[in-house]
Amino acid sequence: MTAANTRGTALITGASSGIGAVYADRLARRGHDLILVARNRERLQALAERLTRETGRKVETLVADLSDKAALARVEEVLRSNEKITMLVNNAGLGATAPLLGSDIGKMEDMIALNVNALTRLTYAAVPAFVEREGATLVNIASIVAISPETLNGVYGATKAYVLALGHSLQHELADKGVRIQTVLPGATATEFWDIAGLPVQHLPSEIVMTAENLVDAALVGLDRGEAVTIPSLHDKADWDVYEAARRAMSGRLSNSQVAARYA
Repeated sequence: MTAANTRGTALITGASSGIGAVYADRLARRGHDLILVARNRERLQALAERLTRETGRKVETLVADLSDKAALARVEEVLRSNEKITMLVNNAGLGATAPLLGSDIGKMEDMIALNVNALTRLTYAAVPAFVEREGATLVNIASIVAISPETLNGVYGATKAYVLALGHSLQHELADKGVRIQTVLPGATATEFWDIAGLPVQHLPSEIVMTAENLVDAALVGLDRGEAVTIPSLHDKADWDVYEAARRAMSGRLSNSQVAARYA
């Protein structure tokens, strides 16, 4: 595929390694030009050079720490002003594995700032422009802890539950606006996430750990199939369908002028 034959530009955060780097590789091979955002300049440059060499795509790098307001604002401005951007992959994030009572509140605040605040600001920078150019795509990377908060740190689970809830709301609000919204819920994935979170991936049972390559490939299949929520590690899709159907059915009965009889 030549540079003139493109599917638009995909902006990917947390793109220097792990899931973000695999998204960069796969989307370049699908015909997207790229804007890669991360803190590590050397890794970004090496990835950009490799992908340009192997795919012929145009690959730009934007060194930015999204926890820094000024750096975040620069990325927001790119999303608002670059008319070639047709896809945003909100992948950057922090995790934690320690119990809530054993966690540092400052680090929890930093996690909220990146997982929630930065993701929200980038989403709101991109979506108005995406509505104007139909066919654009927003992919938000959440986690299975969004629906299983007992699995890891509670604040981490809460940040990912936010990402899932935001995705549901955007899917509802933008259903007729020509914008695709996908929320991806990875399970344990073999990336540096675990080292940073304080639990090296080698300490996890191998049967629950997926490679980043398999995770992203599955997520892209889900995107192609129009899935609103993709859980690559969940083998029986019926489990999710039942869960989601129960949630939607209950949502219409959650507000009432009368107190439930069990509380009378």
